[in-house]
Parts: sequence; C-alpha cells; structure tokens
Amino acid sequence: MEPTEATVSGPGDRRSIVVGVDPDPAHRTAVAWAADEAVRRGLPLRLVHVEGVPTRGYRRQEVPPSWEKWNEGLHTAGKQALGEVTDFVAGRYPRLEVDALLAEGDPVWVLREQSRDATVLVLGSRRPSRRQDVFGSASVALPVMAHAHCPLVVVPEPEHLPQEPGYYVVGVDGSEHSAAAVDLAFEEAALRGVELRAVLAWEPGPLRIFDEHEPQQECRRLLSEIVAGRHARFPEVRLRHDVVVGHPVQVLTDASAHALGLVVGTRGRGGFAGMLLGSVSQGVLHHADCPVIAVPSRG
Repeated sequence: MEPTEATVSGPGDRRSIVVGVDPDPAHRTAVAWAADEAVRRGLPLRLVHVEGVPTRGYRRQEVPPSWEKWNEGLHTAGKQALGEVTDFVAGRYPRLEVDALLAEGDPVWVLREQSRDATVLVLGSRRPSRRQDVFGSASVALPVMAHAHCPLVVVPEPEHLPQEPGYYVVGVDGSEHSAAAVDLAFEEAALRGVELRAVLAWEPGPLRIFDEHEPQQECRRLLSEIVAGRHARFPEVRLRHDVVVGHPVQVLTDASAHALGLVVGTRGRGGFAGMLLGSVSQGVLHHADCPVIAVPSRG
C-alpha cells in the first residue's frame, strides 16, 4: 500500500492519533499502541516518518555521493518504511482510517508541529538501553515532550507485559499540570474498562517532621478532592488512591511496574509542600517499564 503525502488537519477535522514511525520492522509496538488507541477513540491514525539529514555512511576510499543521491536514498527508504507500516496497520485494523506523511527536516520540529492538531503523539523507545535511548543525543522524546501541544506517549520496545487485570496509574501533586493528567487518566481507564490508581508521593523536607500524621492527612484530603469530580464523570472506573512517602519518581515507577500505562503531568510544580511533579515526567521516562503518557497543562 503506497503512503500518500498528507496535510495537517484543520480546526474542524477530527484530531488524529499521530505516531512516529521507526523504519526497523522489528519495532512496531508504538505503532500497534497508536492503532489500538485510534480504534478505541474512533479517530484516524497518522503515520509520520521524518527523513532527517543524510549521514556520512561511506568509506574514505569511496567517492561520496551527491547530496541529491543521498536525499533520494533517504526518500526511497522512507516511502518503503511508511508503506510497510501502513500494511501492518491495515492487517491489524482493515477499516481504520490511516494516512501517512513523509517529512524532511529536524524530527523534533516536525513532531512538535504535528502535535498541534493531534489527540496524542506516540513515540517508541527501545529497551534494554532505554536510558540511553530516552536521554541520549539521538533521542527526540525529551525535546518533543518539552514543547508538545498534546499528550506524548512513549512506548517501550519490546512490548511491556502488564499484570491482569489491567490498571492505569496517574501521578498527582495538586498542581494544574497534574489535574490535566488526571483527566486523561480517567479517559484511558474508562476506554479500556480498567482500574485507575491515583498516587500522590509525599517527600518530607530536609528537616523531617516528627509527627507526619497531619501532613499526610492533608495529602489524602487533597488527593480525594482532585479525583472526586473526575470520578463523578466516570463512575464506571474503579478508583483507588494512595499516598506514599518517598521520591515521586521512585514511587510512581514502583506503582506502575505492572501497569498498562503511567500518566503524569509536565512542567508541574507541587501544590503542597513536600510534593513535586515537574522533573518527575522526565524521571519516569528514565525508569518506568510501561508506556508513559506525559500530559501538558491546558494552555
């Protein structure tokens, strides 16, 4: 199936699920996650492959090819990759609406622009070297996350095997950023018919409080208030909430070890002393084994 050049969706169009395409046929977990999500939400799927810049892949004794030949080779390989992935999705969901975009330029810039009119943007992350993949110079996940206009989903390769029955975990810290994450977490849990575990990590300051009962009770009250309104909108979602003492990255990583996914806010600041969720989104990308959904605050 030949991919076609696509235009960015307009304001009146349905917002696609957008996924960055890895040319390696062994890595299709992110595409499968995105296709599943598109079907669940009744939305079209957009496949995006960014050619990037030609690299020096010739020996010293060889005459380097012209820029045109380099570019032509990248374009041919990109079209082939998109065609293979389009066929993969069609085999999985024959009736799913799919379009493909072959783009040139900086992958981070292209994906950020695609996020403007997307419901979610999905990227893959290879393991076992996920730490190097997410934080290395070749990675696009972190710079895209910093400026994405929609939630960013980072899906590990190979596929993470969740616990049965499935559940989602959402990190809460009382900020507006985590409020947006809670909204999306309820949506995801409702779409999948699974339990949602809302987790608030409370980390005492450098001068530990001898009586921690009162601040922990305040944390529980805050957590209950944040999830109460959302639970009323999604009464079918089984909800569990926990206040756990510890560093948020470690707490959320442990809580999501066997989860279907972990939802966190980006650029967050704790709404209560001793809590934080700003750099936590970066930390869980570093450590979590399940898909991580990083949700920017509204506006």
